[in-house]
Amino acid sequence: MGIATVNPATGETLRTYEAHGPEEVERRVAAAHETYRQYRTTSFAERARLLRAAATLLDEDTEDIARTMTTEMGKPIAAARAEAAKCAKAMRWYARHAEELLADEHPAESDVQDSGADTARVHYRPLGPVLAVMPWNFPLWQVIRFAAPALMAGNTGLLKHASNVPQTALYLGDLFRRAGFPEGCFQTLLIGSREVEGVLRDPRVVAATLTGSEPAGRAVASVAGDEIKKTVLELGGSDPYIVMPSADVVAAVKTAVTARVQNNGQSCIAAKRFIVHRNVYDDFSERFTAAMNALTVGDPLDESTDVGPLATEQGRADLEGLVDDAVEKGATALCGGHRPEDEKLRNGWYYRPTVLTGITPEMRIHREEAFGPVATVYPVADIEEAVAVANDSPFGLSSNVWTRSQEDVAFFVRDLEAGGVFVNGMTASHPALPFGGIKRSGYGRELAGHGIREFCNVTTVWQRA
Repeated sequence: MGIATVNPATGETLRTYEAHGPEEVERRVAAAHETYRQYRTTSFAERARLLRAAATLLDEDTEDIARTMTTEMGKPIAAARAEAAKCAKAMRWYARHAEELLADEHPAESDVQDSGADTARVHYRPLGPVLAVMPWNFPLWQVIRFAAPALMAGNTGLLKHASNVPQTALYLGDLFRRAGFPEGCFQTLLIGSREVEGVLRDPRVVAATLTGSEPAGRAVASVAGDEIKKTVLELGGSDPYIVMPSADVVAAVKTAVTARVQNNGQSCIAAKRFIVHRNVYDDFSERFTAAMNALTVGDPLDESTDVGPLATEQGRADLEGLVDDAVEKGATALCGGHRPEDEKLRNGWYYRPTVLTGITPEMRIHREEAFGPVATVYPVADIEEAVAVANDSPFGLSSNVWTRSQEDVAFFVRDLEAGGVFVNGMTASHPALPFGGIKRSGYGRELAGHGIREFCNVTTVWQRA
């Protein structure tokens, strides 16, 4: 089976790789297991030294890896550079904080004595080799936000990356080797989705993390459940972006555009459903539509491009299907709703930034995730209706709220069904803040202390003198 880089801006196949066969997969799984036995005993200081070395190498490689990401999945080059910088920042953050995040915890002395012990503590230990099944949309960041905490905790990693970003996948495996991590600490598996089950069922692989689609998450979770192995899942999202009467509408519109078209609209945490109070609906929708319509669609390697192509031809077809279904059932496209007419973009997988209104529950886009630069706008009468519309989704990844009222904020924080509430800003992941969702957006958390502890053995140590 071949694994290929296909440039989404042109449709041209750039490079093809042979998938790893069973013998090579076995060699790499065995290396992860054997390396773990020694690596788990290394000090936090040594792990931090290695991770900082990887961050330095990434800084030096930024321009090359940014161009690789752009040619593999189409994100604008400026966004690709920013992704590389974010990864280096996260590695340095975990190098600095991992030891304190995994420090022993000591119960109250009175509780220890009541248990019959002279001393007791909670100790965090690594688990072993963890399989990471990662997506193409943030091909560097999604991996690093798992790898940095996992390696600092003393685990080893096996990466099964999306098949359309093999060059980025191979770069990541090589990055940690060049930084000096022991052979087997972090390795890339060039395999297809059908081979994931075999790796996950291997008794030497102790857990898995997946970022991707709901069907992929269900498949990995079912296998892991059968094997009784820990999983963390970050799946789809259809995040609400709520604008209340007290909001700064101009600022809300400016951020809304970025929140919707970041990464060409292909982000689980991109705002997708814009829920606007009727008092400011006309003002917001007019400004938002004009700003979306003014975006430059074009070659992602061009510094002036705002929105590049979708990563795959199938992805564009799926997005077109959602828009066409909505329009056929009565929705109105305030802008976009079609491919660009520029002849220079004909061979790429481009789609115009689109704003849809008149959405009803019968339309697929009301329930399904639009993975591309398509926004839906809903007018609502009050805060209760805003929350009802926001929660009327199978997803619960994050949410965005624009208001100057602290009463509004308290209401939203209490009632929105999401893993995050971002007030007067857009959802973003940061190494110091836990990240993840509820409902069909998955379970578990990445980043911060919560993320590094997900793949640790939380060990109770009870002792009498």
